[in-house]
Amino acid sequence: MTRSAHLNIAIRAAMRAGDIMRRERNRLHQLHIETKAPGDFVSEIDRACEATIVRAIQDMYPEHGILAEEGGKLGNQDSDHLWIIDPLDGTTNYLHEHPHFCVSIALRVRGVMQDAVIYDPLREELFTATRGEGAQLNDRRIRCSRASAVKDALIGTGFPIRKRRMMPSYMKMYTGFMSEAQDIRRSGSACLDLAYIACGRLDGFFEPGLKPWDMAAGALIVREAGGVVVDFDGGDDYLRSGEVIAAPFKMIAPMLQQIQAHRNKAAASAE
Repeated sequence: MTRSAHLNIAIRAAMRAGDIMRRERNRLHQLHIETKAPGDFVSEIDRACEATIVRAIQDMYPEHGILAEEGGKLGNQDSDHLWIIDPLDGTTNYLHEHPHFCVSIALRVRGVMQDAVIYDPLREELFTATRGEGAQLNDRRIRCSRASAVKDALIGTGFPIRKRRMMPSYMKMYTGFMSEAQDIRRSGSACLDLAYIACGRLDGFFEPGLKPWDMAAGALIVREAGGVVVDFDGGDDYLRSGEVIAAPFKMIAPMLQQIQAHRNKAAASAE
């Protein structure tokens, strides 16, 4: 497979960040950790990974814009090219030595997602996609599952940690899926959950209260693997709303029905 120059840069940056995560795991007790919000942490490893990724991108494309979880808006925000970065998705997992976290990098060109990388440094699994060219796991083509009914599905989710006012309605959604689906998984990394949708390890995923860097790369990878990504209204506004559903096509309607039956829009929009 011939990769684009942009995708190669993203892969190189993600792997460098992954090297930092692996190297620093033996000194977790020494890390400086800050609490951004209840249940939402940032460590010096998050910042070191982000700095490594930003430097790799800016060395090659100094004229591009960047939206990063820790640093916010960087570079030229008027550029046609915007890199969306989550340097360590699953920080809480990482800090507890729970082996489920990743790097996520996406490139949006003139408002359209073009390239995506999600890298799990412990399993050495590299999920990639370029718009119109399919999705890969370690250079092997991947596809979403063939699930068509919630009763046959393994569903992934995440709690709305950043918007706790959503918890009452979210728990009703969760209970609804729990009573119908085969089972539910809550891994603590939305980026990896989306990658797992793309390769068929999960049959459906839903989560409210997310940020663009939690979804940008994963959404493209899912779509290039034949899946569908929508917001809780069934539209395309998930990066703004923070509410996302990802699944094979036949799973979207029943998942939307379950979610919309219990959705509280007022709580979702409350800061």
